[in-house]
Amino acid sequence: MSNENTKCGFVALIGAPNAGKSTITNHFTGSKVSIVSPKVQTTRTTVKGIGIWKNSQIIFLDTPGIFKPKRRLDRAMVANAWDGAGDADLIVMVVDAKAGLDGESKNIIAGLRQKKQKAILLINKVDLVKKDSLLELSIKLNNEYPFAETFFVSASTGKNMEIFYDWLADNLPDSPWYYPEDQMSDMPLKLLCSEIVREKLFLYLQQEIPYELTVEPELWERRDDGSIRAEITIYVKKANQKIIILGKGGQMIKKIGMAARKEMEYLLEDKVHLFLFVKVRENWQEDAGRYAVWGLDFKA
Repeated sequence: MSNENTKCGFVALIGAPNAGKSTITNHFTGSKVSIVSPKVQTTRTTVKGIGIWKNSQIIFLDTPGIFKPKRRLDRAMVANAWDGAGDADLIVMVVDAKAGLDGESKNIIAGLRQKKQKAILLINKVDLVKKDSLLELSIKLNNEYPFAETFFVSASTGKNMEIFYDWLADNLPDSPWYYPEDQMSDMPLKLLCSEIVREKLFLYLQQEIPYELTVEPELWERRDDGSIRAEITIYVKKANQKIIILGKGGQMIKKIGMAARKEMEYLLEDKVHLFLFVKVRENWQEDAGRYAVWGLDFKA
């Protein structure tokens, strides 16, 4: 398509953890570009989800959930979310309809008020609440902050998502497209596959273990037969966490690896030879290099 009469811009999705930002991003691109988990705080850095809608290229910035930080990693994640919002052409505050106007949403609105940034309100998961409560929630939120527009959607079912995309496409700046028409993300494939592994760790592991680990690619190479060899290391803080991840007789790490490999092959449409390693690195959250891999500010 010619880039004449086209629009393009960045749309930052901000909100509390588990509000549905990653689900929105994946729904728009039609592919897995951001990990999704029923657990909160799974997105650790801003992920770009890129797609074409009408004559506009919409670049979603799926930011980490904004919450009250307790650790260095938390601070880096929250700072990354606000940085993403500051770089965007449009800001969308995503609110879980079930959670409503809770403390986390009030803190985010306070941040918007402080930065004096124009924002759009997206009330997500409307399929999980009664209709009459949605109007009440919308009034409360708009009384807290003068949102430019309000949308009621369900990203998981697709309800009203096209209405939302239409509005974004019409309100982005006139501009040539920044990325090729078929590009869905700017995340390198080796990092995206590391995120798939981390998603499976959240899925299969209980307690707080997934929050105490990081996943990093060590080797990513295309073999002569067209298949991919991927070596990915899971760093944990404690020896007993390594034991849990490996599981009895290595069954847990095998289950995680099989699920991750299956999804990688579906995404890449190629055979993947996946090798997972688990190593103990007690102070990885204090290692600036770990933050640099994901574009996080170690000093935030």
